[in-house]
Amino acid sequence: MSVALVTGAASAIGAAVAARLERDGWDVARNELPGVAADGYCASADVADPAQVKAMVDRVQADLGPIGVLVNNAAAVTLGAIEELSEDEFWRIVDVNLSGAFYCAQACAPSMVALGFGRIISLSSEWGQIGWPNATAYSASKAGLISLTKGLARALGPAGITANAIAPSVVDTPGLRIDAEHNGVSLAEMRRRYAAQIPLRRLGDPAEIAALVAFLASDAAGTLTGQILCPNGGTTPT
Repeated sequence: MSVALVTGAASAIGAAVAARLERDGWDVARNELPGVAADGYCASADVADPAQVKAMVDRVQADLGPIGVLVNNAAAVTLGAIEELSEDEFWRIVDVNLSGAFYCAQACAPSMVALGFGRIISLSSEWGQIGWPNATAYSASKAGLISLTKGLARALGPAGITANAIAPSVVDTPGLRIDAEHNGVSLAEMRRRYAAQIPLRRLGDPAEIAALVAFLASDAAGTLTGQILCPNGGTTPT
């Protein structure tokens, strides 16, 4: 085992992933925005800023050792009609969700190459595969993350590094309040509406996503790379 860096790790999916990797024996650095507290070793940085990312990765490796697992989980989202989405909002979402993953992968790759081992695991979304009304920028950024994953798999595979993405359908997290407020309904009603669209009739759980991350980080997934895992309850069969 070595060191795992999880971005956006203060709550929800990120916190579940960090806790699961720690249980599996990884030393976990939990990234969050400066000023946002995270349990355990907190690695503060805005992933949309490449200088902050490099400084964070250097600090983590000086304190904990070489990073062998990178989990790109940090995300930003704004819901609204495309006509109302400002240019600044669009680029902020893309910069966090897509550029941030690139900056983190770029900063972590040298240590992984030196180790002869690496796992880059990115949290995409079903919306990056099928699109979603009122989430144009978010969908575009998550689609880009899928292509970035495939490119990283080909580029870094010869060094023993795998790159995979997870594209869930709706996961039951506090972030659903954004959806509820946008639709003018209660959180419980928002959960009900989303669950009704899923063949299994339920939302995903952060622990289920964390279990997939743990598998992709393990030796058992050693030949799995460039793949998109889709824990979506049956909403998209391919």
